[in-house]
Amino acid sequence: MRIVFAGTPEFAVPSLLAADARNEVVAVYTQPDRPAGRGRALTASPVKQAALERGLAVRQPETLKGADVQDALRALAPDLMVVVAYGLLLPQAVLDIPTFGCWNVHASLLPRWRGAAPIQRAIQAGDTQTGVCLMQMEKGLDTGPVLLREATPITATDTGGTLHDRLAGMGAQVLADGLGLLRAGMRPLAEPQDEAGATYARKLEKAEARLDWSRPARELADTVRAFDPWPVAEAEVAGERLRIHAASPLALAHGQAPGTVLFAGRNGIDVACGDGALRLQRVQRAGGRAIDVADYLNARSDLRSAGA
Repeated sequence: MRIVFAGTPEFAVPSLLAADARNEVVAVYTQPDRPAGRGRALTASPVKQAALERGLAVRQPETLKGADVQDALRALAPDLMVVVAYGLLLPQAVLDIPTFGCWNVHASLLPRWRGAAPIQRAIQAGDTQTGVCLMQMEKGLDTGPVLLREATPITATDTGGTLHDRLAGMGAQVLADGLGLLRAGMRPLAEPQDEAGATYARKLEKAEARLDWSRPARELADTVRAFDPWPVAEAEVAGERLRIHAASPLALAHGQAPGTVLFAGRNGIDVACGDGALRLQRVQRAGGRAIDVADYLNARSDLRSAGA
């Protein structure tokens, strides 16, 4: 089949490789190069880098709304367009170009967590399960019928990073399964989404990373896991701003004001929350690197509890 692939971040790379395995990827669309790193040099997206390594043609329009861009896409005569975390809206005119329309790989069990940050929002909300969906795209935001889906548990140790990597691989497999069916002439059955279960996964904002000690410890622990590796949770701890890379909740009745350090030792720094306490296990000082709390306390002996 003639496939046009559209994607940008690392999450989309396994799906690009799956699309290119037994089909003809006639073009790869990805967002324009953006400034990145300390030097702010223009940097190609992970999808562009992977496409060029495989000798695939790359296109980087700022938008898909122009008639000239749509005519160029139409000239490719695609059987299918596969979209994975592309980052640009597809107008109805684009959705109508491929013979079999446009498919999207989405990192949630739709209709839960439509939108930009489904992986992190699932962890932050305390969900115990998530997954990937292969969806037939329509004009609404992640509202199209689901063709295939696969679920996975969210474990107590999953972070935004570990779950991202697992779902990226699962998404590639679901896409490969769908393409296999289509090649065999068996179009996957489209299952309409139940609007009653729809939730929205808004884009992550760095301002959200600041922990509010008045919140329950369980909620804060989920936020720490969700925001690792980005934007990374941060909080005021004993007068110092720290980034929190790992923490666990404690069901502890303490009677202390939220934000009070209850205990500090090799196993962690216990901070009072609105409900329970949060044990900080891996932290990062300003300008430093992430370190275990035991190493941090070597520089903050004033915090170490008696006998710890």
